[in-house]
Amino acid sequence: MTQDELKAMVGRAALDHVVAGAIVGVGTGSTVNKFIDALAGIQDRIAGAVSSSEASTARLKGLGIRVFDCNEVDEIAVYIDGADEIDGQGHMVKGGGAALTREKIVAAQSRRFVCIADESKLVGRLGAFPLPVEVVPMAARRIARQFAALGGEATLRLKDGRPLVTDNGQHILDVRGLAIADPLAFESEVNQWPGVVTVGVFAHQKAQVCLLGTPAGVRTLVF
Repeated sequence: MTQDELKAMVGRAALDHVVAGAIVGVGTGSTVNKFIDALAGIQDRIAGAVSSSEASTARLKGLGIRVFDCNEVDEIAVYIDGADEIDGQGHMVKGGGAALTREKIVAAQSRRFVCIADESKLVGRLGAFPLPVEVVPMAARRIARQFAALGGEATLRLKDGRPLVTDNGQHILDVRGLAIADPLAFESEVNQWPGVVTVGVFAHQKAQVCLLGTPAGVRTLVF
């Protein structure tokens, strides 16, 4: 099976975790796009969605699914999103699609996080994928130096030759060379650095379930 077929398979499998009559949290990225497409087929069974990015909001609305603002909703039954990496405890690295801050906000508002990914995303230790960190632009250089002290190499993410600007108006550093042995402690530490908006380690908002796409079918991991 191609990677695209694996993504479509887990996108469809995630429908089994959608709570009937409730609002579903929807993440961002190519795997989530497959879930959104599948969700359109059962939209009469849900109250609507809360989205983690402008791109996902546009896709949901284009398929006729009502999108609520986070502040219109007290609690979300389940959040469906992908990951760039996920370990055996449900800790993740996210942010390859530049939506990590809003993804973490929606995850924090949700009772349950279901991660959908192909099997290549399952790792023994986080850090091989460059770690995204959303930062206030004026702090980017200093934060890069702080990562260098930890053995990481931070580079500013560019788009069309200019610094990428997130939906929140901030920039992203991608940090290579890290081996994140204690995701909870690492997330807590980096989140305290002045100028960090969000670090792309999801340990406090980890997944409870991961649906992994494999050539043999969907493998379900429960954490």
